[in-house]
Amino acid sequence: MRSLWKMTLVEMKLFLREPAAAFFTLFFPLMVLLIFGSIYGNAPTPFFGGYGSVDVSVPAYTAMIIGSSGLIGLTVAMSMYRERGILRRLRATPLHPLTILSANVIVNFLMTALGMLFLIFVGKMVYGLRFAGDPLSVIAAFTLSSLSFLALGFVLAGVTPTARTAQVLGMVLFYPMLFLSGATVPLEVLPPKMQQYVLVLPMTHVVKLLRGVWIGESWSQHWTEVGVLTAMLVIGVAISAKTFRWE
Repeated sequence: MRSLWKMTLVEMKLFLREPAAAFFTLFFPLMVLLIFGSIYGNAPTPFFGGYGSVDVSVPAYTAMIIGSSGLIGLTVAMSMYRERGILRRLRATPLHPLTILSANVIVNFLMTALGMLFLIFVGKMVYGLRFAGDPLSVIAAFTLSSLSFLALGFVLAGVTPTARTAQVLGMVLFYPMLFLSGATVPLEVLPPKMQQYVLVLPMTHVVKLLRGVWIGESWSQHWTEVGVLTAMLVIGVAISAKTFRWE
């Protein structure tokens, strides 16, 4: 446990020293929230079921952070560590391989959670953010969503030969989901047929689940989203166990 704590602390420092990772996880979603919040405000509207634009945007922007951490942050970091021989050297130390991988998961999870807390704080202080859900349900949904995308990130890190390739592949997957899943543009704005098509995107299920529990909907109303994300997590872990390479 002490080794895990020290490794996590080191990875945390490395994460915060990387401007791009810290920016897109902690500050970019805040910028988007402030920009669109200043345009649309947060007055309740029937268009969002009696909630305001900011009320539905905070859980949606959380999905943006989750996708960025899993598809780009973790994927690029693991690929870069392998390409530079860092993983090979770490594996030669007394540290257990699970400790090394767990530290990266913990850091990305904590930074993603911090990004969500920033959104909630600013949304509440500036726009009077409303919350009608159960905090434990939100935490559970956030945890499931984050772990499922981190598992996908390990899969991508295992199949890409270089960090540059990993970054390109991560972006190719991330940016279409960013704009089509409801993470930036609300799902209600999309044409009805498009709303059906985007259900093939994993991030759509994150948005729907987080938005649902945020406004107090029960988990029984989101079995599809829970099933998809759970399957992503289980299959992602199984595949990454076979494909992950230390050198």
